[in-house]
Amino acid sequence: MRALVLGGTGWLGRAIVARLLESGAEVTCLARGESGDAPSGARLVAADRREPAVYDAVGADGDLGADWDEVIELSSAPDLVEPALAALADRAAHWTLVSTVSVYARDDEPGADESATLVEPVDLTRYADAKVMAERRSAERLGDRLSIVRPGLIVGVGDPSDRFGYWPARFSRLESGPALAPTTDGRFAQVIDVDDLARWIGRAAPSEHSGIVNAVGDPVPLGDLLRCAAEAAGSEAGLVEADDETLLAEDVNYWAGPRSLPLWLPAAAVGFAQRSSRAFRAAGGVTRPIDDTVADVLADERLRGVDRPRRSGLTRSDEEAVLRQIT
Repeated sequence: MRALVLGGTGWLGRAIVARLLESGAEVTCLARGESGDAPSGARLVAADRREPAVYDAVGADGDLGADWDEVIELSSAPDLVEPALAALADRAAHWTLVSTVSVYARDDEPGADESATLVEPVDLTRYADAKVMAERRSAERLGDRLSIVRPGLIVGVGDPSDRFGYWPARFSRLESGPALAPTTDGRFAQVIDVDDLARWIGRAAPSEHSGIVNAVGDPVPLGDLLRCAAEAAGSEAGLVEADDETLLAEDVNYWAGPRSLPLWLPAAAVGFAQRSSRAFRAAGGVTRPIDDTVADVLADERLRGVDRPRRSGLTRSDEEAVLRQIT
């Protein structure tokens, strides 16, 4: 199988390329390469996809006009997605678009499936809007040769967002007291390990999968996930739970980014982490037990340094300051 990955040098892209190579595919990556090199065994065409003639350089073995058994699109930017479709749609037997569950207009419907209403793409500088437009343009050009995969929160070894890894790292800190947490009652987390997602995407082309799937694992009560992270780290420090009003008053942010409590969502977003995975399972999607992902991420966090600067979460000093204010 000849596969072209539009990207392939970032975190998820590299995982997908690695799974394709394991299956025996010949893989070419088209990317600027600013995130790194392609995995060993793949061919990297380092180029800016905005350049008009860039797609002339990605024939298999360098031959112009060669067909692809699989094209995998990771971007959402219209100035990347639409030229790729124009250049390659007629040269691809199968196409996979990696989208996101963020395309859904509502987050308050537990169990919602792929038929749920999408956001209206009125501002293509916004991530969700751009992904919806990418889905629409891809469907128009590819029809039943298209597989759209909408992952939930992608987690695992090497995660650059630091969201999921924040919790195993937090419980691994030496001489730390109880961890600050949001109120966990009635809250859930729903993730997919990057390797599970990459493996399924790597199988989508040979299986000729067509249609849309939410690539998500089973919903896990947030309290259970935090206890799992604490147990894996060998911590008995426990939690100090605070309600949303208290945390927001202390300038603690939802979900991700600086000064956040990762995985914490507004109470009204009860459906975001409880989406249906029925179609994904029916299409052969398999997810590992959450305990296994926690253990892998814990080992990775310890290797990378649990006190390193992070893109998401509270620093040690910020957490201690908030705890002093609320206890």
